Amino acid sequence: MDLDQLAALRTPDGRAALDAATRVAGGDPLAAASALRAAGVPAGLAAAALTQAELRRRATGKFGPSAAGMFFTRPGLEQATRRVVADRRAARLRAAGVGTLADLGCGLGADALAAGRAGIRVYAIEADPLTAAMATANVAAAGLAELVTVECGDATAFDVSRVDAVFCDPARRSSGTGRRIFDPSAYSPPWDFVVGLAERTPRTVVKVAPGIDHALIPAGAEAEWVGVDGDLVEAALWCGRLAEVPRRATLLRQEPPAGKPTAPVEQLTGGGDREATVGPVRRFLHDPDPAVVRAHLVAELADRLDATLGDPDIAYLYADTPATSPFTRCLEVTDVLPFSLKRLRALLRDRGVGRVEILKRGSALTPEQLRRDLRLAGDAAASLVLTRVAGAPTVLVCQPVTG
Repeated sequence: MDLDQLAALRTPDGRAALDAATRVAGGDPLAAASALRAAGVPAGLAAAALTQAELRRRATGKFGPSAAGMFFTRPGLEQATRRVVADRRAARLRAAGVGTLADLGCGLGADALAAGRAGIRVYAIEADPLTAAMATANVAAAGLAELVTVECGDATAFDVSRVDAVFCDPARRSSGTGRRIFDPSAYSPPWDFVVGLAERTPRTVVKVAPGIDHALIPAGAEAEWVGVDGDLVEAALWCGRLAEVPRRATLLRQEPPAGKPTAPVEQLTGGGDREATVGPVRRFLHDPDPAVVRAHLVAELADRLDATLGDPDIAYLYADTPATSPFTRCLEVTDVLPFSLKRLRALLRDRGVGRVEILKRGSALTPEQLRRDLRLAGDAAASLVLTRVAGAPTVLVCQPVTG
């Protein structure tokens, strides 16, 4: 995709090609290309339309129905914020009194669009010309051109004194290869500039990778990890006046539960510097959500569940009673074994277990290989937890707790 192809897709002929590509997307690529060429669509336009149709199909999980009118690049879609996350962030900014926002490194515009929907005036800056052009097209498709302005330029040159707040999502993929960048100094804009924004703007939010080293979190910032439907999707640093607590784990749902107008927002907060008490394995195992683990809030969750760790370095919690919590999954422990393939295979054979779910923390075993080695047969099901207890390799045989 280049600027000329994007321009062509926005013409009447291009829109017709996109409509045709949408009808055949998701099937055999060669058959889809042949169908468009048979309909008289030029080869170059057909290829661009098919690419966009496929990306739009993939983007539905992040953006819902609005993806059908948006433009994407593969790297841009991978890094783009899910709509449910962007909308919540925009609502929090609006609630904090933000009326104007600079989106530095706006990408395809997911966060700029959310802020615009929240009534915030947005100045979005993107260095890559094609991505900036796509963001502009996405703003127009959303009907937000009066609230969101996209400029192709250097984010580091923007005068942040013009706005109430700054949002920055530094590019963490190489522009040439699309490969992930793990060195923050190689981000675009670079990390020194990003963290320096908090010193220049009283309200700054920085989107970061969920695996960020806690040592990189600026002093006084709130670090938030966000999960959607059980998947850890991002982390954000809320700086200056926006910081409310040292650490936060936020759980969202892509769609509201049946019969509910909106999906609930679940939050767990704390200092992120406490250690949970260590004790024996008990009847119920609680598997914390990844957002809780990454936020270092396992101790706070343990307090809620009256639970303890079985090993100081493994984030499995054990309690005498089950509990229903959005922050954890509960399993009932039926057997605790020092790991032995022979003993485990015999136990599962005696119980007729032919299907297992395998969870692991602190174990070097590969679930796929273990599944093959167990040579399962039978109609019963079980959950196996590969872990350490007091430093010793251990396997827990469990059953999920429902309700």
